[in-house]
Amino acid sequence: MPRLYIETFGCQMNEADSQYIADRAAASGYTIATRPEDANVLLLNTCTVRDNAERRAYGRMNHFKVLKDDDPSRRIVVMGCLAEQDRDRMQRIAPHVDAVFGTKELVELGDRLAAWEPDFAELDFAADGALLEPLGGTADAVSDAFSHLRAFVNVQRGCSYYCSFCIVPHVRGRFDHRPLDDILAEARSKVAAGARELMLVGQTVNAWKDPATGAGFGELCAAAAAIPNLERLSFISPHPKDFSEAVIARMASVPKLNPRLHLPLQSFADPVLRRMNRKYTAAQFREKVALARHYLPRWAITTDIIVGFPGETEDDFEATLAFVRENVFANAYTFMYSIRRGTPAARWEQVPEATVRARFGRLVDAQNAATRAYHDRKVGGIERGLIVGPSKKDASKLAIKALDNVTLIAPKPDDYDPERYAREPWLDVAIEAAHVWGCTGRIVARATRFAEAGVRVRPPLVDLLAAGTTAR
Repeated sequence: MPRLYIETFGCQMNEADSQYIADRAAASGYTIATRPEDANVLLLNTCTVRDNAERRAYGRMNHFKVLKDDDPSRRIVVMGCLAEQDRDRMQRIAPHVDAVFGTKELVELGDRLAAWEPDFAELDFAADGALLEPLGGTADAVSDAFSHLRAFVNVQRGCSYYCSFCIVPHVRGRFDHRPLDDILAEARSKVAAGARELMLVGQTVNAWKDPATGAGFGELCAAAAAIPNLERLSFISPHPKDFSEAVIARMASVPKLNPRLHLPLQSFADPVLRRMNRKYTAAQFREKVALARHYLPRWAITTDIIVGFPGETEDDFEATLAFVRENVFANAYTFMYSIRRGTPAARWEQVPEATVRARFGRLVDAQNAATRAYHDRKVGGIERGLIVGPSKKDASKLAIKALDNVTLIAPKPDDYDPERYAREPWLDVAIEAAHVWGCTGRIVARATRFAEAGVRVRPPLVDLLAAGTTAR
């Protein structure tokens, strides 16, 4: 049976696309490999939003060349935003790549894999190449006991807002909204396959409109939440412009929505926002936050911030820093501005790198303090979350995602069994310590359904021994 290996760079849209291709490949007879050495087809799903992601993708293509040189029957395929942007250039830079598929060619890629399948049917190999560790790399779309519990559903592709720093409209096109009925049909199929939580995915997800009826994002959330047996619902990535009071109020009426609102700020300085073409002012952003606090008082607000955008002055940066210090955000994805070929901002005078790095360090320190304070408030309480699986850093522990997307790490209970915990995936974690990255604690109960009371679990044997020693 042929094997496909997938690595994904970038956003949840790319993760959803990778899962689509994995499903198409599985239907064509492939299995998904956990190591590139063991695969017939090596697939890179690429991103071009940041320079680092682009450089890593090209580096990984060259890395895979060693495997192809070892066995020329292997196929290397590149898809995603970088493939769309660099289609011709990529063939010159990496001529060993066998096929390139842009962002609108997922169906064609699935068809190509199906056509290739007979070529690999009789092959069975494991290369002896000693490689890959220097650049790392993590297999994506690999099924395990828990991978079916969360699922992505694309509701929209492209973006029509043309922020001056963003390449997305150029590589994914303008807004293309999926019909509501198609979205709900896919969502029902994901739930029927075992998904407990769905994430609605779009480049500007809350701008979604049903092409037939004009129904908006609030109606989409309500309709998706009404799917039988769906337990939780989330979404990524919205735009502040499209969060009207009516939309936020409608969201507040959907109890299955996870209590996390991602509200990308980028900058809190009006001159920078104008140059970014963000379509809101700092005052209007503050109004969105106030609406969220009013209608969604228990929700965590997270954000994206860019430091060092062309023309950013010290006063501009200080305005952003001061807003962050108000502890508005439970977490923030912070970036130093990265030039993207083909965008207007790439042609503008850049802020000196040393200045950008210094500002970035100050911003990260400020947000880390706010994030740690948010996590500190969880200590002593119990958080319910959906199991992710064994911790990547310590296999003796489990990773759990709380409803507000905070990562919880806890030792495996004494009764841990993957099949049981896949059936009873909602875990209650007593929070014992807070960190910038998340929280640690111990699992005290598990539940089959989110709304059900938990069943107590046996603590790890080492904890029982420690308790006995303390008692003596």
